Amino acid sequence: MQLSGRKPGERVQRTLGDLSPGEEGVLDRLELPNDVARRLMELGFLPGHRVTRAMAAPGGDPTVYRVDGSEVALRRETASRLRLRDHQPPAASDIASARLSA
Repeated sequence: MQLSGRKPGERVQRTLGDLSPGEEGVLDRLELPNDVARRLMELGFLPGHRVTRAMAAPGGDPTVYRVDGSEVALRRETASRLRLRDHQPPAASDIASARLSA
């Protein structure tokens, strides 16, 4: 029995709210109303930028995120609408070139 609307084996894109403390992700897109998205982009939440989860309030909401040299607190609902890029493991050629340069 399947309880979600997803197909079996379908990947779910992670959100900012899925990050663990200290974990970093790369922002892919903001699924928010234009005025809210614009304000967050002014604060540094731009696609392609790295965002790190910092601390959270005792109840877990809001959570502080580090982006572009600033710390910004976001509510869980807002963080869940900021999508992260899929994590791509480094290619074998990237690993080899990193070893050669070391």
